[in-house]
Amino acid sequence: MSKVLLIEDEWQLGQIVKDSLEMRGFEMLYAEDGKEGLKLYQEHHPDVVVLDIMMPNMDGFSVTTEIRKEDKLTPIIFLTAKSQTADVVKGFELGGNDYLKKPFSMDELIVRIKSLLQRYNDQQGSSDASADVVQIGQYIFNYTKQTLTRNNNTEFLSHREAEILRRLSDNRNQVMERKTILLDLWGDDSFFNARSMDVFITKIRRYLKEDPRIQIVNIRGVGYKLIF
Repeated sequence: MSKVLLIEDEWQLGQIVKDSLEMRGFEMLYAEDGKEGLKLYQEHHPDVVVLDIMMPNMDGFSVTTEIRKEDKLTPIIFLTAKSQTADVVKGFELGGNDYLKKPFSMDELIVRIKSLLQRYNDQQGSSDASADVVQIGQYIFNYTKQTLTRNNNTEFLSHREAEILRRLSDNRNQVMERKTILLDLWGDDSFFNARSMDVFITKIRRYLKEDPRIQIVNIRGVGYKLIF
């Protein structure tokens, strides 16, 4: 039974989501504000976190920042009434894995929860961890641990950053189509998601900048190519 932490200040919506997920076999933890939600996270270590962005005491961005200081892997899904690209991008930058705009269907939320849990379990259950460790120029990329290491300096990647870098490294010196990555990781190639992926690519370039031989080339209108 997977344990889901729901942090949502709209009590009526929170109860609907909580009851619906419990009916489908999930163990639920529920908080009505960010501060209370963070406390529940620290006490119970849920398998996935579903949280609103705009909340009293501590907003969803702040909760995510605190979680990601110690936990880089547990999936986080944002619930948001906002549609601005900047908010969506900020959520991913802080380490969120997915988002849903209100109003949303319970079926869609459940599908996304199950998808993220499957990816997380695949990472945790890998029987051959060495297969997930590759060298990229002067860096060692550990996909399972979501780390990038050079000269004993380690950068912890978000889930999306690790997923994108893995796809680029698996297709080294080949063009990785933009649409393929978007459909695989975001589920669609909308404008908002495309902008979000551009932000991740920029961050990955920054992580790899100490080795001048490494380039992530933008093939205009097609995709990206990792060269080293």
